[in-house]
Amino acid sequence: MINEIIKRNGISYGIITGIGSVLITTLIYIIDLELFTAWWISLLSISFYLIIAIVLLNKTKKELNNFLSFKDAFTTYFISALIGIIISVIFNIILFNYIDPSAKDAIKELTIKYMINAMQKFNAPSSTINEAIKNLQENDQFSISGLLKGSLSYIVFSTIFGLILAAFFKSKPSQA
Repeated sequence: MINEIIKRNGISYGIITGIGSVLITTLIYIIDLELFTAWWISLLSISFYLIIAIVLLNKTKKELNNFLSFKDAFTTYFISALIGIIISVIFNIILFNYIDPSAKDAIKELTIKYMINAMQKFNAPSSTINEAIKNLQENDQFSISGLLKGSLSYIVFSTIFGLILAAFFKSKPSQA
C-alpha cells in the first residue's frame, strides 16, 4: 500500500504540473508559435518542473516527520510526473489534432528553419543537414502516435530525474 501522504501529494502536484504544462503550451500557442523553438522557453519549463518537484519532495518529507526513504521520494515524484505527463499529452493531442491541426505544420516548419540555422552555425555538412530535414519532415511529432511516443521519452527522462531527486531528498540513516 502506498502511504496516503505520498499518494495525495503525488496526485496534487501531478495535477499542478499538468495544469502548469497546459498553461505554458497555451501561452506559447497564443503569443507566438516560434516560441516552441526557443531554447530559453525550454529552460524556463525545466526550471518550473524542477521547482515543483523540490517543493513536492520538501512538503512530503515534512509531512512524514522529516523522514523520506529513497523509495517514498521516488514514488511521490513519479506519481506526480506521470500525472503531469498524462494531462500534458492529452491537452497536446486535443490542441494539435482537433482544435488547430495547422499549428503543428507551422511548428514543424519553424523547427526545420531553427535546426538548419543551428546546424549551419556548427558547420555541419549539407548531407547531415539534409538528412535531419528529411527525418523531421517524415515524422509528425504532434500526431497522436507521435505525442504518445514522445510521452514515453518524457517518462524515461522523468524516471532518471526522479531517481536523482530521490537520492538527494532521501533521509540519511540515523546513527545510534
